[in-house]
Amino acid sequence: MIKLEYRVSFATPAFLGNAEQNAQWRTPPFKALLRQWWRVTYAEAHRYPQSTVAMRREEGLLFGNAWLSHSEQGRDVADHNKSLVRIRLDKWDIGTLRAWQPLPTVSHPEVKFPVGSDLYLGYGPLTLPHGSKHPQLKNNAAIQVGESATLAIAVPDEQAPHIERALWLMDRYATAGGRSRNGWGSFALTPKEGTPDLAGASPLRPWRDCLSLDWPHALGQDDHGALIWQTRPFDDWKALMRELAVVKIGLRTQFKFPEVQPPHPQPLERHWLSYPITRHSTKAWKGTFRLPNSLRFKARKTSDGKFVGVIFHVPCLPPAAFSPNPNAIQAVWQSVHALLDELANPPAERAYRSVADAARRTQLKPQMDTLTLQRISE
Repeated sequence: MIKLEYRVSFATPAFLGNAEQNAQWRTPPFKALLRQWWRVTYAEAHRYPQSTVAMRREEGLLFGNAWLSHSEQGRDVADHNKSLVRIRLDKWDIGTLRAWQPLPTVSHPEVKFPVGSDLYLGYGPLTLPHGSKHPQLKNNAAIQVGESATLAIAVPDEQAPHIERALWLMDRYATAGGRSRNGWGSFALTPKEGTPDLAGASPLRPWRDCLSLDWPHALGQDDHGALIWQTRPFDDWKALMRELAVVKIGLRTQFKFPEVQPPHPQPLERHWLSYPITRHSTKAWKGTFRLPNSLRFKARKTSDGKFVGVIFHVPCLPPAAFSPNPNAIQAVWQSVHALLDELANPPAERAYRSVADAARRTQLKPQMDTLTLQRISE
């Protein structure tokens, strides 16, 4: 067995809940992330197989399972086993962030009043009590920015290269806890003494090819390179999260809903970004359907103590139950990519062609002109 140790430190508050829904340092979220990014490394190494049967078997044998079996002399023999990967945290402390300080507001073209950027990105863990103008934590606490713990991992020698690659991907792209796709729970892994430095390269695949599979398995790329954008640096995480809220508002509201009473008969453009959408359900999908956004945010802390946001696309086709329309989905993501690229131009040169109409462009333009993104490669 090889033992690896890392310091885990959060760059944005993490909404990690235990059985009592109190924020707490726990190993299960990190093990789940390790499995998710291990699948990405597997997909890349095996050239993106259409079937997941072999991958699920290897994953089960590595991380533990109670369902695998094989046929032997005409009968099923169980292949159940404990995890070969052992994970330990040096503390299981309860989160200490109890009093929430509201973040700056942003304008939203579909809302009459300014919207709290924290509530927009963190609705669920954050709530707006009746009669209050300020978001509050739904549960007892969150893990604060700057809190850290030691994460120790023991792994069989032959599996170490794959696990270390998955850990590099976690450090670069993973976030933990509630609303983590919006950048909450962004963390960094810093190797401790005796553990090799994390190193790697992003697993890239043409984004339209990624739509051949219905699970996240690679970062997308187009003719201009990786679908990864980075914000300008900020002195604190709160200003960064406001910036990410402005980006998300612009990306979502460029797809305008028709002025008809919902539920909508068929999925519309914005439905393919993520679902459900408040006050805009569709009859085509069951009320229990959930479609997570494949465009993800992460906050990173730079070597000089600044905070930058990373926006990256992990494209995949929605599950078959959604009856996905590949042409419509491709058109939606082309518009998203185009708007992110537009934000990499100087404000005076931006046409905002991908924003739906002139009125919306006019309304969004003042706060979107404050954005400065750049394409990056990793």
